[in-house]
Amino acid sequence: MRTTPILSTLLLPLCLSLAGCATMGDTGPADADVQIPADAVATTRNQPNGDVITEYRVAGQLRIVRIQPARGPAYFLQDRNGDGRLDDEKGTSQVYFKLFGW
Repeated sequence: MRTTPILSTLLLPLCLSLAGCATMGDTGPADADVQIPADAVATTRNQPNGDVITEYRVAGQLRIVRIQPARGPAYFLQDRNGDGRLDDEKGTSQVYFKLFGW
């Protein structure tokens, strides 16, 4: 079966627009791997480049940092073992992105 040029010119933009809508999502602080403690005190600051950094502290100790870049998804840095330093693995910080959300 041969498709007509009109059908293929309408089908391609429709598929591309649906794919674009499927990748858009909420980049809120809720993430499956990141559990913000209930007693955490949040401090938010805005960087000159447009990034928004939110630090969550428990009893004055930094536990989680949420970075929302001016462009792109938010990501989190965590102190999982409570030693006061954000966790590293082989010299690279653990960064968690929320890729999809419905």
